[in-house]
Amino acid sequence: MIIDGESLNLDSIYNVCFLGEKVEISKSALDKIRSGRESIQRIMDSGRSVYGVNTGYGSLLNVKISREDTEKLQINLIRSHSAGSGRPLSRDKVRAMMLVRANSLCRGYSGVSLDLVKKILEFLNLDICPFVPEYGSVGASGDLAPLAHLCLSLIGEGEIMVDGKRKDAGEILVSKGISPYRLKEKEAISFINGTSAITAIASVELIRAKWNLSMAGLSFMPVFEALNGTSKAFSPWALETRKQPGQSLIGGRMHAIMESSQRVQEQNRIKVQDAYTLRCTPQVYGAVYDTIKYVESVMVAEMNSTTDNPLVNGEEYISCGNFHGEPVALVSDFLAIALTDLGNMIERRLARLTDTTLSGLDPFLVKNSGLNSGYMIGQYAAAALCNRNKILVYPGSADTIPTCANQEDHVSMGANSALKLEEINSNIKRIIATEFVMGIQAMDLSPNGYSRLSADLHDIIRKKIEFLQEDRAIYRDFEKMELLMDTDKLKEIASGSLNFWD
Repeated sequence: MIIDGESLNLDSIYNVCFLGEKVEISKSALDKIRSGRESIQRIMDSGRSVYGVNTGYGSLLNVKISREDTEKLQINLIRSHSAGSGRPLSRDKVRAMMLVRANSLCRGYSGVSLDLVKKILEFLNLDICPFVPEYGSVGASGDLAPLAHLCLSLIGEGEIMVDGKRKDAGEILVSKGISPYRLKEKEAISFINGTSAITAIASVELIRAKWNLSMAGLSFMPVFEALNGTSKAFSPWALETRKQPGQSLIGGRMHAIMESSQRVQEQNRIKVQDAYTLRCTPQVYGAVYDTIKYVESVMVAEMNSTTDNPLVNGEEYISCGNFHGEPVALVSDFLAIALTDLGNMIERRLARLTDTTLSGLDPFLVKNSGLNSGYMIGQYAAAALCNRNKILVYPGSADTIPTCANQEDHVSMGANSALKLEEINSNIKRIIATEFVMGIQAMDLSPNGYSRLSADLHDIIRKKIEFLQEDRAIYRDFEKMELLMDTDKLKEIASGSLNFWD
């Protein structure tokens, strides 16, 4: 893949960070990087007092640094800002950080040298994964702590993840014949003063959110049919009377699939309407879809932006506020809200499935109930995950704690907004897996007349998860289903007639 500072998108993130695609710099970006560095060199040669080049940082901006100490200034900044804590960020997120940071520096406004961008890509292309702890950024003045940890590995002073363990970066670089990077004037602040950590984390979780919504569309179908839903409310003309694109797209595709369901067609003749968790699925899932599309637009804009400070443009050198993470913080919280409500709706269908008075099925989806509890606690466990998501969904961006002696007196807290998406996505995946398992069980308890899609899902899932005839440890059923959700078979179905992401 070739980066130019303008063209990064979610597909790029996926291909590089999950599939390991190699990265190069475009010719146009090479020129912009060199031009920006030449501007910095001229400004330094002028003898001016320049923030980030020969001054202290933050509230220490009026402290002048001598020319002979400017390189030391760079190293000190990286060392002092490497103050993060918590678990290491996952490999895909660290790779995304490197990709987004390199792409931003390619725009030329940061004034770094070509050597720095090449060093980032060297780590990326050799699959060297720096240790970056998850906590430490307040999402303004850039993601200072996580990006400092990333840079610390580049200069050979940090740690690198090897087989899940932290190893001394200097020793790893020597073993691979890689030279540690020597930071030049302004490069330290250019590296750490951007939103690349928030953007990388949120972008990886946005990819997972898209997968989760696709899987939720699939898991809904067997349950809808087993609960004897009517597709009247999914009629395209009715959906299109409301000008919300997501509900028309999702509801229209679900309606088309239901055409092959004898059960649904029978209910269309005798039933007027369903409960909201059946009837309003296009409206709720459509709103989640529209949220994801909006979040994606903000993420793509951010990953192709210059987000550090100060910026250089020819002879102009100014301090601005592009490092403030508010755009990404707000949409990360928005995405968390959408995913949480997606889980809420699925859990209510699980409750409906297990309640014989509402479903007409065997109590708790098992024969000889009483002796057997069946999938009773599957709904409990999903409810617990929904509660956890409701705790996590509190918007990090609603908070601010001033930093740097009140020079940085409003911050976005966007890193925490992005980080919580990982747990929310994981919880949603388990809730969807539960719906798959219980929906297929419901099909067996009320057989015949299902759509081709539901029948295909039944065949695939039953090859891995047996019909629940009598009680067993059902967590294994849900774990097997989560693994099945990652296989090509289900992804092929999701990308077929129910593909939301054309």
